[in-house]
Amino acid sequence: MYRVTSTSSSLAGLQKTRLESEKILSAKAIEEEAIRGCLAGDRRAFETLYSLHKRRVYSLCLRMVNNAAEAEDLAQEAFMQLFRKIGTFRGESAFSTWLHRLTVNIVLMHLRKKGLDEISLDEEPEEGEDLPKKEYGGADLNLIGAVDRVTLEQAIADLPKGYRTIFLLHDVEGYEHNEIADIVGCSIGNSKSQLFKARLKLRAYLESKGKRFEKKAN
Repeated sequence: MYRVTSTSSSLAGLQKTRLESEKILSAKAIEEEAIRGCLAGDRRAFETLYSLHKRRVYSLCLRMVNNAAEAEDLAQEAFMQLFRKIGTFRGESAFSTWLHRLTVNIVLMHLRKKGLDEISLDEEPEEGEDLPKKEYGGADLNLIGAVDRVTLEQAIADLPKGYRTIFLLHDVEGYEHNEIADIVGCSIGNSKSQLFKARLKLRAYLESKGKRFEKKAN
């Protein structure tokens, strides 16, 4: 009886994996067909790409500008640019990666026009500034596990836009400093400096929140 149950569970697991794989392949095939349609000027194909990627593009814009109305406008602008520039997509990277970079550039252009609060992305590291000697793939915050998601998101939202931009590109979106320098138009040293300062501000914010929580608990 045990063997039958075990075998049935294994078969169910394999079937689930196969169905998930087929779903991914199906979505990829739909995307590829839509890209070909867009290249041929088919507006219905553009609507398909919009449906496939609208949530991800909007979420990216919202994280970067921290304003729902602006994020909606920027997402729409990203898709308008997509329709105009789809011919430049060569398939050398995933389409989602290409669209991601397109969106990031649109948001950064928007931020440059508005001004990045008091923090300029052209600001160079101060002489003797204690930059981190080691690079991390994720946020260098030991306190992340001790705070709730809402508090962390608020801490990021409260960063000056210059710091927030670099932090999001590096620690959230996964860009390397040389890529950020190319996208944003700053030096690699500047990108590292901005990230270091952003992490310091986040740490200070989260530590203060933690102390307030401890006082309330006591």
